[in-house]
Amino acid sequence: MPLRIRFAVPMHRSPARALTIRRGERQARVMVEVPSFLIADDHPMVRDALASSLGQTFPGARISLAATLAQARAVLEAEPETDAVLLDLDMPGMDGLTGLALLRSEHPTVPIIVVSAVREAATIRRAFEFGASAYIDKSAALEEIAAIVRAVLDGEVFAPPESAPVDSFAQRAAQLTPQQWRVLALMVHGDQNKQIAYKLGVGEATVKAHVTVILRKLGVRSRTQAVIEARNLALPPA
Repeated sequence: MPLRIRFAVPMHRSPARALTIRRGERQARVMVEVPSFLIADDHPMVRDALASSLGQTFPGARISLAATLAQARAVLEAEPETDAVLLDLDMPGMDGLTGLALLRSEHPTVPIIVVSAVREAATIRRAFEFGASAYIDKSAALEEIAAIVRAVLDGEVFAPPESAPVDSFAQRAAQLTPQQWRVLALMVHGDQNKQIAYKLGVGEATVKAHVTVILRKLGVRSRTQAVIEARNLALPPA
């Protein structure tokens, strides 16, 4: 079970509702936090259950829903001050842990809580290496999930299992920029430089430059090796 670590690092919050009592009667200011969440899962029942749990735990919380990686990215683009993301690793567009890494690189200040049915220690460790703040088994009780979400909002991060092996490729891949992740994801899908350039709206020379940097950051010698290693980030069967 991951260890819980408290970091004294300030975390951004959504705009709070303020209640003010004027001085004359004694001035006081009471801040009522109203967090905002994104639940990204392709199963409607899971989304509804998580939304209900968060709604009960955090009255008045603003909760957005997404069923694909593309929808999750769109929500975060529109609401970059989201307080936490509850993310399923096995939904359309995720490509295993690649989707987690992309969200992490695009929104480095938003805590990501993975909620997954995958229980392999190596996968859990990779998720933390790519920046997850917590990893929750989908079989966990809703009360436990809510407690972990509250802990993450309070600045806690759950460390990966000590016994899990270090995945150096995952650590190197975590250094890619958002655009480099997009290029790598299209490489994994089999696109050539010309196709990648068209899809990203950039020149082919720019794509070639990105590929060169990607290979160097990943510590691999060829495009084929990069694609093979990246495909290994896909999730094992749940």
